[in-house]
Amino acid sequence: MEEQKDFDILEMPAEGLAAYWLSIKKLIDVKRNKEILEEEIRYTREPFIKFLLETAFSDMDQDLVRRLAESKIKTLAGEYERKLSIMQIALLAMSSQENPRISFVRMASQYPVSVISEKKAFTLAHGLLDGKKEGNSDQTLLLEFDHKLQPDRLMVKLLFHIILSRKEGKHQLEQLVPHIKIPFYANGMTQVIDGFDHRVLKSNLTMQAKQIQSYSERKMEMAAEMCLAIRQKLSYDEIFRIARAFMP
Repeated sequence: MEEQKDFDILEMPAEGLAAYWLSIKKLIDVKRNKEILEEEIRYTREPFIKFLLETAFSDMDQDLVRRLAESKIKTLAGEYERKLSIMQIALLAMSSQENPRISFVRMASQYPVSVISEKKAFTLAHGLLDGKKEGNSDQTLLLEFDHKLQPDRLMVKLLFHIILSRKEGKHQLEQLVPHIKIPFYANGMTQVIDGFDHRVLKSNLTMQAKQIQSYSERKMEMAAEMCLAIRQKLSYDEIFRIARAFMP
């Protein structure tokens, strides 16, 4: 089995996530042993799915597993919300050509504790800017942008984008778009490049972030319910009904 590099709840449609759990149900029914779960845990990188696989099929009480799943949803949802927030701050900063120091302070304020110092963040961001100008640097690695980055690295990348836009103009952002792996940020950057009115851009980003956040939480809730249903040995059809309850 290959490592699931692109499996991600934030981007995966509910239908795809439901299909994943239904496939797990089928495999368990066929294999009738824990080896399939152990293998799945070993190769799964998606944090919430990995947590469910490790927790739901342990010896812990069902109620405790449910409480832990609910807690994990809140934790991950909070992290997603912060990441979407700092992306929005960065996009609006590029739109208004805001002073990068102000942008950094606003991004840093989204976290309860400091994830990186201002001095280090600017040093690294300017290093990325210098690396972009060097022909012998790995541009794909340099420009790649993914919400899965740790908060400190994500903030440095965003700061790099803000500085690039302010120093060299919004048109320079076009070369970044193909390397952005999260549609929310890629679409927002395209709107910045196209010169969308700042108020319209802010409204668009705010609404989309709310929708992404709400949808992600619902998908995690669905995953938890389907996983617990598999643990309870409900039938395939019963588990499918659970999935349908979370979809239009």
